[in-house]
Amino acid sequence: MPTFDVTSELDFQEVRNAVDQAVREVATRFDFKDTGASIDLRPTEIELNAPSEDRLRALAQVLEEKLVKRNVSLRALDYGKVEQASRGAVRQVVTLQAGISQDHAKTINKTIKDLGLKGVTSQAQGEQVRVTGKKRDDLQAVITELKQKDIGIPLQFGNFRE
Repeated sequence: MPTFDVTSELDFQEVRNAVDQAVREVATRFDFKDTGASIDLRPTEIELNAPSEDRLRALAQVLEEKLVKRNVSLRALDYGKVEQASRGAVRQVVTLQAGISQDHAKTINKTIKDLGLKGVTSQAQGEQVRVTGKKRDDLQAVITELKQKDIGIPLQFGNFRE
């Protein structure tokens, strides 16, 4: 029986490279000079610090541009709320989402069930979803539908086996 896996993975090396490029651009751009704006990368999140909310939005835009150039999906970013920091500055934490959570797995399973394809089943296995079907064409229809539906996280389809 043909199967494939639905996963949601991030290339952390590309994320690191994009953050490094964004930090270099912020250091050289005139509108960020001497403002104290910074981007800090942590293992599962990115922290943005800026003197005002306008500068924070510009900082996020610079980061997003660099991530897009490196083919990192912006769906993997979960922006936290803007917090006040010392001396009137603002801070925002951007969480990097990797793996499929239980809620997203339920959404994926429901989407597959709603297609009504005969003989196609799906099952959550840790941070991935395994889809099994009798016909290869049915599995390709599932992939097409999942690509079109906005689940909120980047999806990759791999490990396709006959």
